[in-house]
Amino acid sequence: MQNMVILGATGSIGASTLSVMVNNPADFHVYGLVANASVQKMLALCITHQPEYAHMVDENAAMELKSLLPNHCVTQVTTGAEALNALVTDSRTDTVMAAIVGAAGLVPTFDAVKAGKRVLLANKEALVMSGELFMNTARTSGATVLPVDSEHNAIFQCLPTNVQAQLGYCDLSANGISHILLTGSGGPFLNTDLATLSAMTPAQACNHPNWSMGPKISVDSATMMNKGLEFIEARWLFNTQAEQLKVVIHPQSVIHSMVQYRDGSVIAQMGNPDMRTPIAHCMSYPQRIGAGVEPLDFFKVGQLSFCEPDFDRFPCLRLAMQACEQGQEATTVLNAANEIAVDSFLKGRIRFTDIANVNYRCLDSVQQTRLDSIEDILQLDEQARATAVSVISTLN
Repeated sequence: MQNMVILGATGSIGASTLSVMVNNPADFHVYGLVANASVQKMLALCITHQPEYAHMVDENAAMELKSLLPNHCVTQVTTGAEALNALVTDSRTDTVMAAIVGAAGLVPTFDAVKAGKRVLLANKEALVMSGELFMNTARTSGATVLPVDSEHNAIFQCLPTNVQAQLGYCDLSANGISHILLTGSGGPFLNTDLATLSAMTPAQACNHPNWSMGPKISVDSATMMNKGLEFIEARWLFNTQAEQLKVVIHPQSVIHSMVQYRDGSVIAQMGNPDMRTPIAHCMSYPQRIGAGVEPLDFFKVGQLSFCEPDFDRFPCLRLAMQACEQGQEATTVLNAANEIAVDSFLKGRIRFTDIANVNYRCLDSVQQTRLDSIEDILQLDEQARATAVSVISTLN
Protein backbone atom coordinates (compact mmCIF):
# COMPACT_ATOMS: atom_id res chain seq x y z
CA MET A 1 0.00 0.00 0.00
CA GLN A 2 1.53 3.30 -1.14
CA ASN A 3 0.74 6.48 0.75
CA MET A 4 0.32 9.13 -1.94
CA VAL A 5 0.41 12.91 -1.83
CA ILE A 6 -1.10 14.64 -4.86
CA LEU A 7 0.18 18.13 -5.68
CA GLY A 8 -2.51 19.74 -7.81
CA ALA A 9 -5.28 17.48 -6.59
CA THR A 10 -8.16 19.57 -7.97
CA GLY A 11 -6.73 19.71 -11.52
CA SER A 12 -7.18 17.27 -14.38
CA ILE A 13 -4.10 15.18 -13.53
CA GLY A 14 -5.20 15.05 -9.91
CA ALA A 15 -8.63 13.80 -10.95
CA SER A 16 -7.10 11.14 -13.20
CA THR A 17 -4.74 10.02 -10.44
CA LEU A 18 -7.60 9.64 -7.98
CA SER A 19 -9.55 7.69 -10.59
CA VAL A 20 -6.69 5.18 -10.91
CA MET A 21 -6.47 4.93 -7.13
CA VAL A 22 -10.20 4.19 -6.86
CA ASN A 23 -9.72 1.38 -9.39
CA ASN A 24 -6.90 -0.07 -7.26
CA PRO A 25 -7.93 0.50 -3.61
CA ALA A 26 -5.70 -2.26 -2.21
CA ASP A 27 -2.55 -0.69 -3.65
CA PHE A 28 -2.84 3.04 -2.90
CA HIS A 29 -3.96 5.31 -0.08
CA VAL A 30 -4.73 9.03 -0.39
CA TYR A 31 -2.47 10.45 2.32
CA GLY A 32 -2.41 14.11 1.32
CA LEU A 33 -4.10 16.40 -1.21
CA VAL A 34 -2.70 19.80 -2.21
CA ALA A 35 -4.44 22.59 -4.12
CA ASN A 36 -4.24 26.34 -4.46
CA ALA A 37 -7.65 27.83 -3.71
CA SER A 38 -10.41 25.56 -5.10
CA VAL A 39 -12.27 25.12 -1.83
CA GLN A 40 -15.43 23.39 -3.07
CA LYS A 41 -13.48 20.88 -5.18
CA MET A 42 -11.15 20.10 -2.28
CA LEU A 43 -14.09 19.78 0.10
CA ALA A 44 -15.67 17.15 -2.14
CA LEU A 45 -12.37 15.27 -2.40
CA CYS A 46 -11.87 15.28 1.35
CA ILE A 47 -15.36 13.91 1.97
CA THR A 48 -14.89 11.19 -0.65
CA HIS A 49 -11.29 10.12 0.03
CA GLN A 50 -10.74 11.10 3.69
CA PRO A 51 -7.05 12.04 3.35
CA GLU A 52 -4.99 12.64 6.47
CA TYR A 53 -4.03 16.10 5.16
CA ALA A 54 -5.54 18.69 2.84
CA HIS A 55 -3.15 21.54 2.11
CA MET A 56 -4.35 24.81 0.58
CA VAL A 57 -1.70 27.19 -0.73
CA ASP A 58 -4.10 30.12 -0.27
CA GLU A 59 -4.44 30.86 3.45
CA ASN A 60 -8.01 32.17 3.19
CA ALA A 61 -9.01 29.07 1.24
CA ALA A 62 -7.54 26.91 4.00
CA MET A 63 -9.61 28.72 6.63
CA GLU A 64 -12.77 28.34 4.56
CA LEU A 65 -12.14 24.65 3.93
CA LYS A 66 -11.56 24.02 7.61
CA SER A 67 -14.87 25.66 8.49
CA LEU A 68 -16.76 23.59 5.88
CA LEU A 69 -15.41 20.12 6.65
CA PRO A 70 -18.02 17.96 8.41
CA ASN A 71 -17.23 16.70 11.89
CA HIS A 72 -16.85 13.09 10.77
CA CYS A 73 -14.06 14.03 8.32
CA VAL A 74 -10.65 13.12 9.77
CA THR A 75 -8.71 15.43 7.42
CA GLN A 76 -6.35 18.00 8.90
CA VAL A 77 -6.23 21.26 6.92
CA THR A 78 -2.84 22.98 6.56
CA THR A 79 -1.39 25.99 4.75
CA GLY A 80 1.98 27.68 4.39
CA ALA A 81 5.30 26.66 2.83
CA GLU A 82 6.59 24.88 5.94
CA ALA A 83 3.52 22.68 6.21
CA LEU A 84 3.73 21.78 2.52
CA ASN A 85 7.39 20.85 2.89
CA ALA A 86 6.53 18.74 5.92
CA LEU A 87 3.84 16.90 3.96
CA VAL A 88 5.97 15.97 0.92
CA THR A 89 8.96 14.99 3.09
CA ASP A 90 6.91 13.14 5.74
CA SER A 91 8.33 9.68 6.46
CA ARG A 92 4.84 8.27 5.88
CA THR A 93 4.70 9.75 2.37
CA ASP A 94 5.82 7.15 -0.16
CA THR A 95 4.89 8.73 -3.49
CA VAL A 96 4.33 12.32 -4.62
CA MET A 97 2.33 13.08 -7.75
CA ALA A 98 3.75 16.42 -8.91
CA ALA A 99 0.93 17.93 -10.95
CA ILE A 100 0.87 21.61 -10.00
CA VAL A 101 0.96 23.55 -13.27
CA GLY A 102 3.73 26.07 -13.81
CA ALA A 103 6.57 27.38 -11.69
CA ALA A 104 4.40 27.13 -8.54
CA GLY A 105 5.07 23.40 -8.48
CA LEU A 106 8.86 23.65 -8.50
CA VAL A 107 9.62 24.04 -4.78
CA PRO A 108 7.42 21.24 -3.34
CA THR A 109 8.48 18.88 -6.14
CA PHE A 110 12.14 19.66 -5.51
CA ASP A 111 11.62 19.16 -1.77
CA ALA A 112 10.19 15.69 -2.45
CA VAL A 113 13.18 14.84 -4.64
CA LYS A 114 15.62 16.02 -1.96
CA ALA A 115 13.82 13.78 0.52
CA GLY A 116 14.39 10.77 -1.75
CA LYS A 117 10.71 10.16 -2.50
CA ARG A 118 9.18 8.36 -5.45
CA VAL A 119 8.16 11.36 -7.58
CA LEU A 120 5.70 11.04 -10.45
CA LEU A 121 6.57 14.07 -12.54
CA ALA A 122 3.65 15.70 -14.35
CA ASN A 123 5.00 19.22 -13.76
CA LYS A 124 7.29 19.76 -16.75
CA GLU A 125 8.29 23.21 -15.52
CA ALA A 126 10.35 21.65 -12.72
CA LEU A 127 12.81 20.33 -15.31
CA VAL A 128 12.47 23.31 -17.64
CA MET A 129 13.53 25.62 -14.81
CA SER A 130 16.00 23.45 -12.92
CA GLY A 131 16.77 20.39 -15.04
CA GLU A 132 20.44 19.85 -14.22
CA LEU A 133 20.05 20.67 -10.53
CA PHE A 134 16.85 18.59 -10.30
CA MET A 135 18.26 15.42 -11.84
CA ASN A 136 21.58 15.68 -9.97
CA THR A 137 19.67 16.05 -6.70
CA ALA A 138 17.54 12.99 -7.50
CA ARG A 139 20.67 10.96 -8.18
CA THR A 140 22.26 12.08 -4.90
CA SER A 141 19.16 11.56 -2.73
CA GLY A 142 18.15 8.26 -4.29
CA ALA A 143 14.76 9.61 -5.36
CA THR A 144 12.93 7.75 -8.09
CA VAL A 145 11.67 10.12 -10.80
CA LEU A 146 9.09 8.72 -13.22
CA PRO A 147 7.74 10.80 -16.13
CA VAL A 148 3.95 11.19 -16.27
CA ASP A 149 3.63 13.38 -19.39
CA SER A 150 2.21 11.06 -22.03
CA GLU A 151 5.14 11.71 -24.39
CA HIS A 152 7.91 11.21 -21.86
CA ASN A 153 6.17 8.23 -20.35
CA ALA A 154 5.93 6.75 -23.84
CA ILE A 155 9.65 7.30 -24.41
CA PHE A 156 10.39 5.77 -21.01
CA GLN A 157 8.37 2.66 -21.89
CA CYS A 158 10.30 2.28 -25.18
CA LEU A 159 13.73 2.37 -23.52
CA PRO A 160 15.78 -0.62 -22.29
CA THR A 161 15.36 -1.31 -18.56
CA ASN A 162 18.95 -0.36 -17.77
CA VAL A 163 18.38 3.05 -19.35
CA GLN A 164 15.12 3.45 -17.40
CA ALA A 165 17.15 3.00 -14.22
CA GLN A 166 19.57 5.79 -15.19
CA LEU A 167 17.33 8.75 -15.98
CA GLY A 168 19.27 11.99 -16.13
CA TYR A 169 22.64 10.38 -16.80
CA CYS A 170 21.96 7.53 -19.21
CA ASP A 171 24.04 7.12 -22.38
CA LEU A 172 21.62 6.71 -25.28
CA SER A 173 24.27 6.09 -27.93
CA ALA A 174 25.94 3.37 -25.87
CA ASN A 175 22.58 1.60 -25.74
CA GLY A 176 22.07 1.67 -29.50
CA ILE A 177 19.63 4.62 -29.53
CA SER A 178 19.94 7.13 -32.34
CA HIS A 179 16.93 9.41 -31.83
CA ILE A 180 14.03 10.17 -29.55
CA LEU A 181 10.94 11.09 -31.58
CA LEU A 182 8.65 13.40 -29.59
CA THR A 183 5.16 13.43 -31.08
CA GLY A 184 2.63 16.26 -30.87
CA SER A 185 -0.87 16.67 -32.23
CA GLY A 186 -0.34 20.21 -33.53
CA GLY A 187 -3.27 21.40 -31.43
CA PRO A 188 -6.43 23.16 -32.65
CA PHE A 189 -4.67 25.46 -35.14
CA LEU A 190 -2.68 22.92 -37.12
CA ASN A 191 -4.52 23.74 -40.34
CA THR A 192 -5.75 27.25 -39.55
CA ASP A 193 -4.91 29.99 -42.07
CA LEU A 194 -1.79 31.73 -40.75
CA ALA A 195 -3.28 35.13 -41.54
CA THR A 196 -6.14 34.51 -39.08
CA LEU A 197 -4.12 33.28 -36.09
CA SER A 198 -3.92 36.70 -34.47
CA ALA A 199 -7.72 36.74 -34.18
CA MET A 200 -8.01 33.39 -32.40
CA THR A 201 -9.84 33.58 -29.06
CA PRO A 202 -9.03 31.86 -25.75
CA ALA A 203 -12.04 29.58 -26.24
CA GLN A 204 -10.76 28.51 -29.66
CA ALA A 205 -7.23 27.97 -28.33
CA CYS A 206 -8.52 25.80 -25.47
CA ASN A 207 -10.60 23.61 -27.80
CA HIS A 208 -8.04 20.83 -28.19
CA PRO A 209 -9.10 18.15 -30.68
CA ASN A 210 -7.89 15.14 -28.63
CA TRP A 211 -7.06 15.96 -25.01
CA SER A 212 -9.05 17.44 -22.13
CA MET A 213 -6.66 19.76 -20.26
CA GLY A 214 -6.58 22.93 -18.19
CA PRO A 215 -6.56 26.35 -19.91
CA LYS A 216 -2.85 27.06 -19.57
CA ILE A 217 -1.72 23.72 -20.99
CA SER A 218 -4.37 23.95 -23.72
CA VAL A 219 -3.04 27.31 -24.91
CA ASP A 220 0.51 25.93 -24.74
CA SER A 221 -0.65 23.10 -26.99
CA ALA A 222 -2.14 25.60 -29.44
CA THR A 223 1.18 27.50 -29.66
CA MET A 224 3.15 24.24 -29.38
CA MET A 225 5.08 25.77 -26.49
CA ASN A 226 3.91 22.68 -24.64
CA LYS A 227 5.95 20.59 -27.05
CA GLY A 228 8.86 22.98 -26.66
CA LEU A 229 8.78 22.60 -22.89
CA GLU A 230 8.60 18.82 -23.38
CA PHE A 231 11.64 19.05 -25.67
CA ILE A 232 13.56 20.71 -22.82
CA GLU A 233 12.21 18.20 -20.31
CA ALA A 234 13.29 15.29 -22.53
CA ARG A 235 16.79 16.76 -22.75
CA TRP A 236 17.20 16.44 -18.97
CA LEU A 237 15.27 13.22 -18.39
CA PHE A 238 17.05 11.25 -21.08
CA ASN A 239 20.38 13.09 -21.15
CA THR A 240 20.03 13.87 -24.83
CA GLN A 241 21.96 16.07 -27.20
CA ALA A 242 19.97 18.42 -29.45
CA GLU A 243 20.61 16.28 -32.52
CA GLN A 244 19.15 13.22 -30.76
CA LEU A 245 15.73 14.88 -30.28
CA LYS A 246 13.16 15.30 -33.04
CA VAL A 247 9.60 16.64 -32.96
CA VAL A 248 7.02 14.88 -35.15
CA ILE A 249 3.50 16.20 -35.75
CA HIS A 250 0.99 13.37 -35.35
CA PRO A 251 -2.57 14.78 -35.31
CA GLN A 252 -4.35 11.62 -34.14
CA SER A 253 -2.47 11.41 -30.78
CA VAL A 254 -2.44 7.61 -30.95
CA ILE A 255 1.35 7.21 -30.97
CA HIS A 256 2.51 9.10 -27.89
CA SER A 257 6.22 9.05 -28.78
CA MET A 258 8.89 6.78 -30.24
CA VAL A 259 12.50 5.70 -29.81
CA GLN A 260 14.62 5.07 -32.90
CA TYR A 261 17.48 2.59 -32.63
CA ARG A 262 20.74 2.38 -34.53
CA ASP A 263 19.71 -0.87 -36.24
CA GLY A 264 16.77 0.84 -37.95
CA SER A 265 14.11 -0.26 -35.45
CA VAL A 266 11.58 2.22 -34.14
CA ILE A 267 9.67 1.32 -30.97
CA ALA A 268 6.46 3.28 -30.39
CA GLN A 269 4.07 3.42 -27.44
CA MET A 270 0.42 3.66 -28.47
CA GLY A 271 -2.90 4.06 -26.71
CA ASN A 272 -6.07 6.08 -26.47
CA PRO A 273 -5.44 9.72 -25.46
CA ASP A 274 -6.21 9.28 -21.75
CA MET A 275 -3.80 10.45 -19.05
CA ARG A 276 -4.84 7.61 -16.75
CA THR A 277 -2.63 5.27 -18.82
CA PRO A 278 0.73 6.97 -18.13
CA ILE A 279 -0.37 7.79 -14.58
CA ALA A 280 -1.17 4.15 -13.84
CA HIS A 281 2.12 3.07 -15.41
CA CYS A 282 4.11 5.39 -13.13
CA MET A 283 2.08 4.54 -10.04
CA SER A 284 2.65 0.81 -10.43
CA TYR A 285 6.04 0.70 -12.18
CA PRO A 286 7.56 -1.79 -12.84
CA GLN A 287 4.24 -3.65 -12.59
CA ARG A 288 1.04 -3.00 -14.59
CA ILE A 289 -2.39 -2.24 -13.12
CA GLY A 290 -5.84 -1.45 -14.48
CA ALA A 291 -6.22 2.22 -15.38
CA GLY A 292 -9.90 2.20 -16.31
CA VAL A 293 -8.95 3.05 -19.91
CA GLU A 294 -10.46 1.33 -22.93
CA PRO A 295 -7.83 -0.51 -24.98
CA LEU A 296 -6.94 0.86 -28.39
CA ASP A 297 -9.23 -0.50 -31.11
CA PHE A 298 -7.11 -0.63 -34.25
CA PHE A 299 -10.19 -1.15 -36.43
CA LYS A 300 -11.49 2.26 -35.32
CA VAL A 301 -8.19 4.13 -35.37
CA GLY A 302 -8.20 4.71 -39.11
CA GLN A 303 -5.29 6.49 -40.73
CA LEU A 304 -2.21 7.67 -38.85
CA SER A 305 -0.43 10.69 -40.33
CA PHE A 306 2.81 12.52 -39.63
CA CYS A 307 4.50 15.75 -40.72
CA GLU A 308 7.32 18.09 -39.75
CA PRO A 309 6.50 21.09 -37.53
CA ASP A 310 6.02 24.42 -39.30
CA PHE A 311 8.00 27.00 -37.34
CA ASP A 312 6.16 29.89 -39.03
CA ARG A 313 2.97 28.49 -37.51
CA PHE A 314 4.61 27.50 -34.23
CA PRO A 315 7.36 30.05 -33.42
CA CYS A 316 7.12 29.18 -29.71
CA LEU A 317 8.39 25.68 -30.46
CA ARG A 318 11.44 27.07 -32.21
CA LEU A 319 12.08 29.49 -29.31
CA ALA A 320 11.99 26.62 -26.82
CA MET A 321 14.44 24.58 -28.87
CA GLN A 322 16.77 27.57 -29.09
CA ALA A 323 16.48 28.17 -25.34
CA CYS A 324 17.36 24.53 -24.72
CA GLU A 325 20.59 25.08 -26.64
CA GLN A 326 21.36 28.30 -24.72
CA GLY A 327 21.05 26.66 -21.32
CA GLN A 328 19.25 26.75 -17.98
CA GLU A 329 19.02 30.55 -17.75
CA ALA A 330 17.26 30.78 -21.11
CA THR A 331 14.76 28.00 -20.37
CA THR A 332 13.93 29.52 -16.98
CA VAL A 333 13.29 32.94 -18.56
CA LEU A 334 11.24 31.46 -21.39
CA ASN A 335 9.04 29.48 -19.03
CA ALA A 336 8.35 32.53 -16.85
CA ALA A 337 7.64 34.80 -19.82
CA ASN A 338 5.31 32.25 -21.35
CA GLU A 339 3.27 31.87 -18.14
CA ILE A 340 2.72 35.63 -18.01
CA ALA A 341 1.94 35.84 -21.73
CA VAL A 342 -0.55 32.96 -21.68
CA ASP A 343 -2.31 34.39 -18.63
CA SER A 344 -2.60 37.75 -20.40
CA PHE A 345 -4.01 36.07 -23.51
CA LEU A 346 -6.57 34.12 -21.48
CA LYS A 347 -7.66 37.39 -19.87
CA GLY A 348 -8.05 39.05 -23.28
CA ARG A 349 -5.20 41.51 -22.82
CA ILE A 350 -3.06 40.38 -25.77
CA ARG A 351 -3.62 38.54 -29.05
CA PHE A 352 -2.78 34.90 -29.61
CA THR A 353 0.22 35.75 -31.79
CA ASP A 354 1.51 38.18 -29.15
CA ILE A 355 2.41 35.20 -26.94
CA ALA A 356 5.36 34.37 -29.19
CA ASN A 357 6.35 38.05 -29.40
CA VAL A 358 6.49 38.38 -25.61
CA ASN A 359 8.49 35.17 -25.30
CA TYR A 360 10.95 36.25 -27.98
CA ARG A 361 11.61 39.67 -26.45
CA CYS A 362 12.11 38.22 -22.97
CA LEU A 363 14.39 35.47 -24.26
CA ASP A 364 16.40 38.08 -26.14
CA SER A 365 17.11 39.81 -22.81
CA VAL A 366 18.72 36.76 -21.15
CA GLN A 367 22.12 37.41 -19.60
CA GLN A 368 24.38 34.48 -18.76
CA THR A 369 24.48 33.79 -15.03
CA ARG A 370 25.16 30.70 -12.98
CA LEU A 371 22.11 29.09 -11.36
CA ASP A 372 23.44 27.05 -8.44
CA SER A 373 20.33 26.82 -6.27
CA ILE A 374 16.56 26.89 -6.32
CA GLU A 375 16.78 30.38 -4.83
CA ASP A 376 18.84 31.57 -7.83
CA ILE A 377 16.31 30.04 -10.20
CA LEU A 378 13.33 31.61 -8.44
CA GLN A 379 15.04 35.02 -8.45
CA LEU A 380 15.62 34.82 -12.21
CA ASP A 381 12.03 33.59 -12.66
CA GLU A 382 10.75 36.66 -10.82
CA GLN A 383 12.90 39.01 -12.92
CA ALA A 384 11.71 37.38 -16.14
CA ARG A 385 8.07 37.77 -15.11
CA ALA A 386 8.62 41.46 -14.46
CA THR A 387 10.21 41.79 -17.90
CA ALA A 388 7.25 40.03 -19.50
CA VAL A 389 4.78 42.36 -17.77
CA SER A 390 6.78 45.34 -19.05
CA VAL A 391 6.82 43.96 -22.60
CA ILE A 392 3.06 43.36 -22.52
CA SER A 393 2.47 46.94 -21.39
CA THR A 394 4.19 48.18 -24.56
CA LEU A 395 1.96 45.94 -26.69
CA ASN A 396 -1.13 47.40 -25.06
